[in-house]
Amino acid sequence: MKWLTSLIVAGTLQVLAVTAGHAGANLDQIKQAGVFKVGTEGTYAPFTYHDASGALVGFDVEIAKAIADKLGVKVEFLEGKWDGLIAGLDANRYDAVINEVGITDARKAKYDFSDPYIASKAVLIVRGDNADIKSFADLKGKKSAQSLTSNFGKLAETNGAELVGTDGFDQSIQLLLTGRADATINDSLSFLDFKKHKPDANVKIAAQEENADYSGVIVRKGDPELVAAINKALADIKADGTYKKIADTYFGQDVSQ
Repeated sequence: MKWLTSLIVAGTLQVLAVTAGHAGANLDQIKQAGVFKVGTEGTYAPFTYHDASGALVGFDVEIAKAIADKLGVKVEFLEGKWDGLIAGLDANRYDAVINEVGITDARKAKYDFSDPYIASKAVLIVRGDNADIKSFADLKGKKSAQSLTSNFGKLAETNGAELVGTDGFDQSIQLLLTGRADATINDSLSFLDFKKHKPDANVKIAAQEENADYSGVIVRKGDPELVAAINKALADIKADGTYKKIADTYFGQDVSQ
Protein backbone atom coordinates (compact mmCIF):
# COMPACT_ATOMS: atom_id res chain seq x y z
CA MET A 1 0.00 0.00 0.00
CA LYS A 2 3.03 2.30 0.36
CA TRP A 3 3.13 2.74 -3.40
CA LEU A 4 -0.50 3.88 -3.34
CA THR A 5 0.18 6.33 -0.53
CA SER A 6 3.20 7.68 -2.39
CA LEU A 7 1.13 8.04 -5.56
CA ILE A 8 -1.60 9.96 -3.71
CA VAL A 9 0.95 12.25 -2.05
CA ALA A 10 2.69 12.89 -5.37
CA GLY A 11 -0.63 13.65 -7.04
CA THR A 12 -1.62 16.03 -4.27
CA LEU A 13 1.69 17.88 -4.49
CA GLN A 14 1.27 18.17 -8.26
CA VAL A 15 -2.21 19.67 -7.87
CA LEU A 16 -0.92 22.12 -5.27
CA ALA A 17 1.93 23.10 -7.52
CA VAL A 18 -0.40 23.73 -10.46
CA THR A 19 -2.78 25.72 -8.24
CA ALA A 20 0.06 27.81 -6.86
CA GLY A 21 1.35 28.38 -10.38
CA HIS A 22 -2.00 29.82 -11.42
CA ALA A 23 -2.53 31.99 -8.34
CA GLY A 24 -2.40 35.59 -9.47
CA ALA A 25 -2.29 34.54 -13.15
CA ASN A 26 -5.04 36.95 -14.22
CA LEU A 27 -3.46 39.90 -12.43
CA ASP A 28 -0.05 39.03 -13.88
CA GLN A 29 -1.50 38.81 -17.40
CA ILE A 30 -3.28 42.14 -17.01
CA LYS A 31 -0.07 43.87 -15.91
CA GLN A 32 2.02 42.20 -18.61
CA ALA A 33 -0.48 43.16 -21.31
CA GLY A 34 -0.90 46.63 -19.83
CA VAL A 35 -4.65 46.36 -20.37
CA PHE A 36 -7.59 45.77 -18.02
CA LYS A 37 -10.43 44.39 -20.15
CA VAL A 38 -13.86 45.31 -18.81
CA GLY A 39 -17.26 44.07 -19.94
CA THR A 40 -20.02 46.66 -19.77
CA GLU A 41 -23.48 47.28 -21.17
CA GLY A 42 -23.20 50.73 -22.71
CA THR A 43 -26.97 51.29 -22.55
CA TYR A 44 -27.54 51.81 -18.83
CA ALA A 45 -27.42 55.50 -17.92
CA PRO A 46 -25.97 56.97 -15.81
CA PHE A 47 -23.69 54.00 -15.18
CA THR A 48 -22.55 53.02 -18.67
CA TYR A 49 -23.91 54.68 -21.81
CA HIS A 50 -23.01 56.70 -24.89
CA ASP A 51 -23.21 60.49 -24.87
CA ALA A 52 -24.31 62.69 -27.76
CA SER A 53 -20.89 62.36 -29.39
CA GLY A 54 -21.03 58.57 -29.19
CA ALA A 55 -18.37 58.29 -26.49
CA LEU A 56 -18.79 55.64 -23.80
CA VAL A 57 -19.34 57.45 -20.50
CA GLY A 58 -20.96 56.93 -17.11
CA PHE A 59 -20.30 56.36 -13.43
CA ASP A 60 -19.13 52.76 -13.86
CA VAL A 61 -17.04 53.72 -16.87
CA GLU A 62 -15.21 56.32 -14.78
CA ILE A 63 -14.79 53.86 -11.89
CA ALA A 64 -13.29 51.30 -14.29
CA LYS A 65 -10.85 53.89 -15.64
CA ALA A 66 -9.85 54.88 -12.10
CA ILE A 67 -9.27 51.25 -11.11
CA ALA A 68 -7.14 50.64 -14.21
CA ASP A 69 -5.13 53.76 -13.43
CA LYS A 70 -4.38 52.46 -9.92
CA LEU A 71 -3.39 49.09 -11.41
CA GLY A 72 -0.98 50.94 -13.68
CA VAL A 73 -2.65 49.82 -16.91
CA LYS A 74 -5.09 51.10 -19.53
CA VAL A 75 -8.74 50.05 -19.65
CA GLU A 76 -10.38 48.44 -22.67
CA PHE A 77 -14.19 48.24 -22.73
CA LEU A 78 -16.07 45.43 -24.45
CA GLU A 79 -19.79 46.09 -24.71
CA GLY A 80 -22.56 43.52 -24.63
CA LYS A 81 -26.20 43.03 -23.73
CA TRP A 82 -26.88 42.49 -20.06
CA ASP A 83 -28.31 38.99 -20.40
CA GLY A 84 -24.99 37.67 -21.74
CA LEU A 85 -22.62 40.07 -20.06
CA ILE A 86 -21.57 38.03 -17.02
CA ALA A 87 -21.35 34.86 -19.11
CA GLY A 88 -18.61 36.64 -21.05
CA LEU A 89 -16.34 36.10 -18.06
CA ASP A 90 -16.63 32.35 -18.59
CA ALA A 91 -15.60 32.81 -22.21
CA ASN A 92 -12.58 34.90 -21.13
CA ARG A 93 -13.78 37.87 -23.18
CA TYR A 94 -12.69 40.23 -20.44
CA ASP A 95 -11.10 40.34 -16.99
CA ALA A 96 -14.06 41.84 -15.13
CA VAL A 97 -17.56 43.18 -15.54
CA ILE A 98 -18.23 46.67 -14.17
CA ASN A 99 -21.89 47.38 -14.77
CA GLU A 100 -23.56 47.86 -11.38
CA VAL A 101 -23.62 44.09 -10.91
CA GLY A 102 -25.52 43.26 -7.73
CA ILE A 103 -23.65 41.13 -5.19
CA THR A 104 -25.80 38.04 -4.60
CA ASP A 105 -25.19 34.64 -3.03
CA ALA A 106 -26.06 32.93 -6.31
CA ARG A 107 -23.44 34.92 -8.21
CA LYS A 108 -20.86 34.55 -5.43
CA ALA A 109 -21.17 30.77 -5.77
CA LYS A 110 -19.73 30.99 -9.28
CA TYR A 111 -17.79 34.26 -9.37
CA ASP A 112 -15.79 36.53 -7.08
CA PHE A 113 -16.63 40.13 -6.23
CA SER A 114 -14.69 43.15 -5.13
CA ASP A 115 -15.79 45.13 -2.10
CA PRO A 116 -19.05 47.03 -2.78
CA TYR A 117 -18.53 50.37 -4.49
CA ILE A 118 -22.13 51.57 -4.92
CA ALA A 119 -25.43 51.22 -3.07
CA SER A 120 -28.86 51.61 -4.62
CA LYS A 121 -32.50 50.77 -4.01
CA ALA A 122 -34.99 49.08 -6.29
CA VAL A 123 -37.88 51.33 -7.29
CA LEU A 124 -41.17 50.46 -8.95
CA ILE A 125 -41.73 52.82 -11.87
CA VAL A 126 -45.12 53.37 -13.52
CA ARG A 127 -46.69 55.95 -15.80
CA GLY A 128 -47.58 59.21 -14.12
CA ASP A 129 -51.31 58.63 -14.61
CA ASN A 130 -51.29 55.08 -13.21
CA ALA A 131 -53.41 54.79 -10.06
CA ASP A 132 -53.62 50.98 -9.92
CA ILE A 133 -50.04 50.09 -9.02
CA LYS A 134 -49.02 51.48 -5.64
CA SER A 135 -46.83 48.66 -4.27
CA PHE A 136 -44.69 45.79 -5.48
CA ALA A 137 -47.53 43.41 -4.61
CA ASP A 138 -49.73 45.22 -7.14
CA LEU A 139 -47.53 43.81 -9.93
CA LYS A 140 -49.41 40.51 -9.77
CA GLY A 141 -50.80 39.83 -13.23
CA LYS A 142 -49.22 42.99 -14.67
CA LYS A 143 -46.56 43.30 -17.37
CA SER A 144 -43.18 44.51 -16.13
CA ALA A 145 -40.43 45.53 -18.57
CA GLN A 146 -37.15 43.99 -17.37
CA SER A 147 -33.75 42.60 -18.31
CA LEU A 148 -34.70 38.97 -17.81
CA THR A 149 -31.69 37.82 -15.77
CA SER A 150 -31.33 40.95 -13.61
CA ASN A 151 -32.11 41.17 -9.89
CA PHE A 152 -34.91 43.56 -10.80
CA GLY A 153 -36.44 41.01 -13.16
CA LYS A 154 -36.38 38.38 -10.44
CA LEU A 155 -38.03 40.80 -8.01
CA ALA A 156 -40.80 41.56 -10.50
CA GLU A 157 -41.35 37.85 -11.14
CA THR A 158 -41.44 37.12 -7.40
CA ASN A 159 -44.26 39.63 -7.10
CA GLY A 160 -46.28 37.88 -9.79
CA ALA A 161 -45.51 40.06 -12.81
CA GLU A 162 -45.34 38.82 -16.38
CA LEU A 163 -41.91 39.83 -17.67
CA VAL A 164 -41.46 41.70 -20.93
CA GLY A 165 -37.80 41.30 -21.90
CA THR A 166 -35.70 44.39 -22.62
CA ASP A 167 -32.06 45.28 -23.23
CA GLY A 168 -31.88 47.74 -20.36
CA PHE A 169 -33.30 50.78 -18.57
CA ASP A 170 -33.94 52.97 -21.61
CA GLN A 171 -35.93 50.32 -23.44
CA SER A 172 -37.86 49.47 -20.28
CA ILE A 173 -38.94 53.10 -19.92
CA GLN A 174 -39.94 53.27 -23.58
CA LEU A 175 -42.12 50.16 -23.28
CA LEU A 176 -43.70 51.68 -20.21
CA LEU A 177 -44.38 55.03 -21.90
CA THR A 178 -45.87 53.37 -25.00
CA GLY A 179 -48.17 51.17 -22.94
CA ARG A 180 -46.53 47.86 -23.86
CA ALA A 181 -45.72 47.37 -20.16
CA ASP A 182 -47.48 48.41 -16.99
CA ALA A 183 -44.36 48.97 -14.92
CA THR A 184 -40.65 48.40 -14.55
CA ILE A 185 -38.55 47.76 -11.48
CA ASN A 186 -35.24 49.46 -11.82
CA ASP A 187 -32.49 51.35 -10.06
CA SER A 188 -33.36 54.46 -8.06
CA LEU A 189 -30.24 56.25 -9.24
CA SER A 190 -30.99 55.52 -12.90
CA PHE A 191 -34.49 56.88 -12.46
CA LEU A 192 -33.27 60.09 -10.82
CA ASP A 193 -30.76 60.59 -13.62
CA PHE A 194 -33.47 59.99 -16.23
CA LYS A 195 -35.81 62.53 -14.64
CA LYS A 196 -32.96 65.03 -14.39
CA HIS A 197 -32.57 64.92 -18.17
CA LYS A 198 -36.27 64.48 -18.97
CA PRO A 199 -38.22 66.13 -16.16
CA ASP A 200 -41.46 66.15 -18.18
CA ALA A 201 -41.46 62.39 -18.85
CA ASN A 202 -44.77 60.84 -17.78
CA VAL A 203 -43.31 58.39 -15.23
CA LYS A 204 -43.18 58.26 -11.45
CA ILE A 205 -42.00 56.08 -8.58
CA ALA A 206 -44.87 54.09 -7.08
CA ALA A 207 -42.87 52.22 -4.44
CA GLN A 208 -39.31 51.78 -3.16
CA GLU A 209 -37.56 48.92 -1.39
CA GLU A 210 -36.42 49.61 2.17
CA ASN A 211 -33.00 47.97 1.99
CA ALA A 212 -30.18 48.99 -0.29
CA ASP A 213 -28.52 46.61 -2.73
CA TYR A 214 -24.77 46.69 -3.20
CA SER A 215 -22.81 46.25 -6.39
CA GLY A 216 -19.20 45.27 -6.97
CA VAL A 217 -16.68 44.43 -9.66
CA ILE A 218 -17.29 40.82 -10.70
CA VAL A 219 -14.42 38.55 -11.84
CA ARG A 220 -13.77 34.87 -12.43
CA LYS A 221 -13.23 32.72 -9.36
CA GLY A 222 -9.80 31.64 -8.26
CA ASP A 223 -7.66 34.77 -8.38
CA PRO A 224 -7.65 36.42 -4.94
CA GLU A 225 -4.69 38.58 -5.97
CA LEU A 226 -6.78 40.29 -8.65
CA VAL A 227 -9.65 40.84 -6.22
CA ALA A 228 -7.22 42.26 -3.63
CA ALA A 229 -5.68 44.59 -6.23
CA ILE A 230 -9.12 45.87 -7.28
CA ASN A 231 -10.12 46.35 -3.63
CA LYS A 232 -6.95 48.33 -2.99
CA ALA A 233 -7.66 50.46 -6.05
CA LEU A 234 -11.20 51.17 -4.81
CA ALA A 235 -9.90 52.08 -1.36
CA ASP A 236 -7.28 54.37 -2.90
CA ILE A 237 -9.73 56.27 -5.11
CA LYS A 238 -11.98 56.83 -2.11
CA ALA A 239 -9.07 58.04 -0.02
CA ASP A 240 -7.68 60.46 -2.63
CA GLY A 241 -11.05 62.00 -3.53
CA THR A 242 -11.37 60.47 -7.00
CA TYR A 243 -14.48 58.50 -6.04
CA LYS A 244 -16.21 61.57 -4.59
CA LYS A 245 -15.48 63.56 -7.73
CA ILE A 246 -16.97 60.85 -9.95
CA ALA A 247 -20.02 60.40 -7.70
CA ASP A 248 -20.63 64.16 -7.56
CA THR A 249 -20.51 64.34 -11.35
CA TYR A 250 -23.27 61.79 -11.86
CA PHE A 251 -25.32 61.92 -8.65
CA GLY A 252 -24.34 65.00 -6.71
CA GLN A 253 -23.50 62.90 -3.66
CA ASP A 254 -21.57 59.92 -2.33
CA VAL A 255 -23.39 56.74 -3.42
CA SER A 256 -21.22 54.15 -1.70
CA GLN A 257 -23.51 53.69 1.34
